Amino acid sequence: MPSSASRSILWFRRDLRLSDNPALFAAAGDGSGTVVPLYVVDPTEWDGLGAPQRAYRRASLESLSDRIGGLYVLHGDPVEVVPHLASLLDSTVYASADFTPYGISRDAAVAELTELRVTGSPYAVSPGRIFTKDGSPYRVFTPYYKAWLEHGWKEPVIAPNVRWHVPTGGDGLPTAQTAAGFVCPEAGEVKAHELWRAYTEDDLAAYADVRDLPGADRTSRMSIPLSNGEIHPRTLLADLGPDDDAYRRQLAFREFYADVLFHRGWSAWDYYDSSFAKMRYDEPGVEFDAWRMGRTGFPIVDAGMRQLLHEGWMHNRVRMIVASFLVKDLHIEWQHGAQHFLQHLIDADLASNQHSWQWVAGCGTDAAPYFRVFNPISQGKKFDPNGDYLRRHIPELASLGPDEIHEPWRLEEPPSGYPKPLLDHAVERLESLERYGEIRSALR
Repeated sequence: MPSSASRSILWFRRDLRLSDNPALFAAAGDGSGTVVPLYVVDPTEWDGLGAPQRAYRRASLESLSDRIGGLYVLHGDPVEVVPHLASLLDSTVYASADFTPYGISRDAAVAELTELRVTGSPYAVSPGRIFTKDGSPYRVFTPYYKAWLEHGWKEPVIAPNVRWHVPTGGDGLPTAQTAAGFVCPEAGEVKAHELWRAYTEDDLAAYADVRDLPGADRTSRMSIPLSNGEIHPRTLLADLGPDDDAYRRQLAFREFYADVLFHRGWSAWDYYDSSFAKMRYDEPGVEFDAWRMGRTGFPIVDAGMRQLLHEGWMHNRVRMIVASFLVKDLHIEWQHGAQHFLQHLIDADLASNQHSWQWVAGCGTDAAPYFRVFNPISQGKKFDPNGDYLRRHIPELASLGPDEIHEPWRLEEPPSGYPKPLLDHAVERLESLERYGEIRSALR
């Protein structure tokens, strides 16, 4: 604990909030000292963020700064600037744990040069906390989920009283430019709690029934504030009841994938099941560009990709559909799609993004069997039967009815400006299964 005359440093990272922040409690101590609110614009991390995520992060930092009365911002390598500041202020540095491969190595390097006390994490159950009976990490979600529930977590706590001290100087927040057409949602801890309260009152009870219906637009979108640490998952879990298991499982999936990445850092970009690296894939070309821009001619795919470009977010069911289309219709390796998502999703989370892509590609944990190939036409009809989601994101199809919108190319006069399908799904499905057959004997 800081002494009565001490000054500590709270290094904000993926925890841009004041409530339920264990690192803040540790830094504040008995409340008699002062806390320096530090944010480091690390080129390795910041430059790796997509433009939408940078814009949202900046907005979230501005919101946090307004609540505190300022942030002390430094630009540079944390291994250099954090120990230097700690030495100047003769202070201990407090931070929440970062379980990404880069975060682990960065914090280890900082800790060699100054006193770094890591407390709390972005998860209800931190990676590396629970293991199978034989002491190995979990490889399958369902048994992990049972162990996760049994392990449990602490109740969320309100923000402590803190005497903030913002030194003069600093480098200021970085600029963040976005592409034309992108609309950044309102950011910050206060907004996150407002959204969550509204969701629990209006839509949580129906989550299990409507979560796969993108046209309903009734998901919580908590993935964005969770990924930036504007709200802690314990806060969400505390509001869930016995009938909310479907939502609780989604929070657990986020923590399961974080645990997988923690134990197998290489799985961020390499195949969890290495056998799939031997499959024949096609190089990205004009078809990949059409996929990225939402111009494939398959409405549910195009609606999702356009939503991604416009909002920096995509409905989860549609994420699975567009991922399957890339890997199994266009025969392009999952890493290309995963990178595109990381560059455009505000909620981009390395563990969840990469392992969700591997799930669809058939090479990850709990993987969907490779021979399960989503039909983009039937998926659209099943999950957006009235075409509400399609009309929302594809203006060219706005005048079409439910019986026409999922296969507009069948009309005598197809909508002007909307492309014909890139491919024949039935043909590419067989091609995908043929390629799968070539490596099937080598699968684990």
